[in-house]
Amino acid sequence: MAFIDYYQILGLDKSASDDAIKKAYRKLARKYHPDVNPNDAEATLKFQQVNEANEVLSDPEKRKKYDKYGENWQQAEQYEAYEQARRSQGANTGAGGGFGGGGSSWYSGDAGDEFTGDNFSDFFQSMFGSQGGGSRRTQSRFRGQDYNAELQLNLRDVYETHKQTLTVNGKNIRITIPAGVAHEQVIKLKGYGAPGQNGGPDGDLYITFKIAEDPVFKRQGNDLYATFDLDLYTVMLGGDVTVDTLSGKVKIPVKAETPNGTKVRLRGKGFPVYKKDGEFGDLFITWTIKLPTNLTDRQKELFKELSQL
Repeated sequence: MAFIDYYQILGLDKSASDDAIKKAYRKLARKYHPDVNPNDAEATLKFQQVNEANEVLSDPEKRKKYDKYGENWQQAEQYEAYEQARRSQGANTGAGGGFGGGGSSWYSGDAGDEFTGDNFSDFFQSMFGSQGGGSRRTQSRFRGQDYNAELQLNLRDVYETHKQTLTVNGKNIRITIPAGVAHEQVIKLKGYGAPGQNGGPDGDLYITFKIAEDPVFKRQGNDLYATFDLDLYTVMLGGDVTVDTLSGKVKIPVKAETPNGTKVRLRGKGFPVYKKDGEFGDLFITWTIKLPTNLTDRQKELFKELSQL
């Protein structure tokens, strides 16, 4: 069977960086995954080849041998040992002979000849076993593909720790969402990805949280910001104002003649700190003066009298 070029499988050249190999593998593994291509033998073959290529090229030692020996990289140590012995003995091996005495040999011919056995990729050998008298190889183990999911929430959903059920690839997964999760934050659930191949480990599930903006509170880190109205009479005379926070109602004293745009800080009334029980940010309130409308005639007269004092 034809030699499989791992770089060609991933659409790369030999100068590709580790990061480029990783990105190419993830893209192709997702494209050819059996869950995406059910009952597609060609896609399954491609998936196996992509996994095999990644297994070799993502390992620095394996890649080094592969770059040097190509399809014969798995026999690199044997080949180097043979060459060393051959040079030290001044041997001149003919096409019909083999190193180490009688019987069939894994190598024949001059140093430039190719191996006569074990020229198959791991995938094909896992199906048919090695050829040319070699022992049958065990199947390669491949790690399952990682899954990615998005979870849409609102700000008030993540103010408290709660449980929620997700459906990923037809499987229900119940997770605990810690209070304080941030927008675009990603958490990993180990082993909740695609199942491994041939006894390999399962992939992981990565969940990205998408938190919608709240109509009242704006979040910045662990702090919250909000704007509340004050009526003109409270602004001028002072008094107590009750406002809603995410943890309940709070009564706030307002000084007489409070200027428009005054800011008030409520310590510990902000957002919970992620995975730190009992720790909260602060709530910053900005007061805006709401002018009265639809005044009665008597109210207008009183304002006129006030303006003339």
